[in-house]
Amino acid sequence: MEFNETKNIFLQIRDWVADQILQGKIVAGEKVPSVRELAVDMEVNRNTVMRSYSLMEEEGIIENKRGIGFFVAADAKRNLLKMQKQTFLKDELPSILHQIEVLKLNSEDLQILIQTIQSNDHANQ
Repeated sequence: MEFNETKNIFLQIRDWVADQILQGKIVAGEKVPSVRELAVDMEVNRNTVMRSYSLMEEEGIIENKRGIGFFVAADAKRNLLKMQKQTFLKDELPSILHQIEVLKLNSEDLQILIQTIQSNDHANQ
C-alpha cells in the first residue's frame, strides 16, 4: 500500500480495512488479518496497526474476540456507510459544489454524472 504523507498511517489503514468491508471483500463475522499479518503486509509497525484496530473497535466496525482475533462486526457495513455518507456530505460535497459554481458547470455538463448516479440507483435496487 502506498501511504499518503498528509494523513496519519493508522487512519489510512483504518480507511483501507473500511473500504474492504464496504466492497464486500471482508464480510460481517469474518476474521480480519491479525495485527502481525497486516503489519508485515503493509510494512508498518504492529503498534500502528493496533492503533487502527483500536479505533475501528471503538467505532463498532470490528470486535475483538480474545484469544481468537479481530472480526468484522455484524453491523459494520451499515455503520461505515452512515459514517462515510455524513463525512462526504459535511467535508467533501461543499468543495465539489463550490467547484461546480466556480467552473460555471450546468446540468448539461453534469448529465453524465447524473446518469451514472441513476444507473447505480437501479443496480442497487
